Amino acid sequence: MERIAQLKQYLVDVRTEARKVVWPTRKDTVQTTVVVFGMVVVVSLFLWVVDALLAQVVKLVIG
Repeated sequence: MERIAQLKQYLVDVRTEARKVVWPTRKDTVQTTVVVFGMVVVVSLFLWVVDALLAQVVKLVIG
């Protein structure tokens, strides 16, 4: 019986904490998504340029 009481209290606590969650608005979510995609593009281009430069350096060294 002790276990059941602990489980019930745990579920009450989970529900209480879940009510405190503040969800972002649709606008916030869209803005964050756009920023993430933008950064992915920027970092991808940067890594592509670095890779191309290093490939040229390796070609020069190897001959």
